[in-house]
Amino acid sequence: QVQLVESGGGLVQAGGSLRLSCAVCGRTLRNYAMGWFRQAPGKEREFVAAISRSGGDTRYVDSVKGRFTISRDNAKNTVYLQMNSLKPEDTAVYYCAADSDTYYSIYEAESRYDYWGRGTQVTVSS
Repeated sequence: QVQLVESGGGLVQAGGSLRLSCAVCGRTLRNYAMGWFRQAPGKEREFVAAISRSGGDTRYVDSVKGRFTISRDNAKNTVYLQMNSLKPEDTAVYYCAADSDTYYSIYEAESRYDYWGRGTQVTVSS
């Protein structure tokens, strides 16, 4: 059984930074492509970023390109989302997710991901 545990959320002013972490427990991280998603109040959950098993390929939603960076440390079984230049519209619950079926590619669709964390709240004040 895989468990994903997010941490690092909080309250930050616009223009500030946060780094989210997602610890993978129960299985080795290298077996999964990983993604970050977010859900703002009153909105559907949306794709934010994803990283391949090797870490060699990443993908971002347009609204965070140049501001967010996804990375992984397979030795620590942890995936990160570095968020810089935060905006009030980045306010949401952020979830990490694991895709066990994909070997080389990465996907944006939620349906591709088998395991999900419970989320961590990020609030950006103006």
